Amino acid sequence: MKVGFIGLGRMGEAIATRILGGGHDLVVYNRTRSKADALEKAGAKVAESIGAAAAGRDVVFTMLADDVALKFVAESGLIDNLPKGAIHVPMGTHSVTAITEIEAMHKAAGQVLVGCPVLGRPDAAAAGQLGLVPAGPPEAVASLAPIWEVVGRAVFNAGTNPAGAAAVKLANNMVLGCAIEAMGEGFALTRKFGVDPVVFNQVLTEGLFSAPSYKAYGGIISTEAYDQVGFTVKLGLKDANLMLAAGQAANVPLPSCNVYRDRLLGAIAHGEGDLDWAVIARDQARASGLE
Repeated sequence: MKVGFIGLGRMGEAIATRILGGGHDLVVYNRTRSKADALEKAGAKVAESIGAAAAGRDVVFTMLADDVALKFVAESGLIDNLPKGAIHVPMGTHSVTAITEIEAMHKAAGQVLVGCPVLGRPDAAAAGQLGLVPAGPPEAVASLAPIWEVVGRAVFNAGTNPAGAAAVKLANNMVLGCAIEAMGEGFALTRKFGVDPVVFNQVLTEGLFSAPSYKAYGGIISTEAYDQVGFTVKLGLKDANLMLAAGQAANVPLPSCNVYRDRLLGAIAHGEGDLDWAVIARDQARASGLE
């Protein structure tokens, strides 16, 4: 396929590398051009503008940090240069409102939007082990199977409404964030009674909480490896605000999300916004008189 890829942060570069390795004709664009150097050496073409990354492509993937960046890219050459009938796939975590607005812009231009946020950290992306949550016109989603095969471990079809995929990603991140917050409470409580955090982590992950998320984040919390960043506190706060906005729009109370958001704010207030979001456990420890 003729693929364009815009946004080469940790996740974007890893996904684009997988697409290139799958034998696709890849053109990439990033605001900071040097981030495209490794892909260029591997055989990708580097576009000098957003429009050039979209021109003549069957599909353009974007992996962008927030709604502001997504709207900027859409309005700064993507929609004007993407061919009619071609597909735009935003893979970042975005609000349901932004995805709905961008979808309408593409429809007006005779293009297609397939929402497909991803589940997993950058190391999973590099290994082609992401969970993929596509939603959009069935024929468009099906046409992207060659990409899904090289990028993901599983595809969870979220239906025909791209905003539904955004809702799934937000809900998934909310449950995970609240799990990390709850782990922080558990670690703080046991530490107050002199228990080694590594021991409590073993109790969790070798018992009822043996799921990958508990193992990954329990390990980070028990060893305080917060500088090994997969997803930052600042990005977590951005997502938490999107979760609460989605809940408000649909009249769905999200009380646990409010607690989780407060921990993110506490971490940022202590200068930890660029650390891994699991550092909210440290904010809980501070509140418990342990730091």
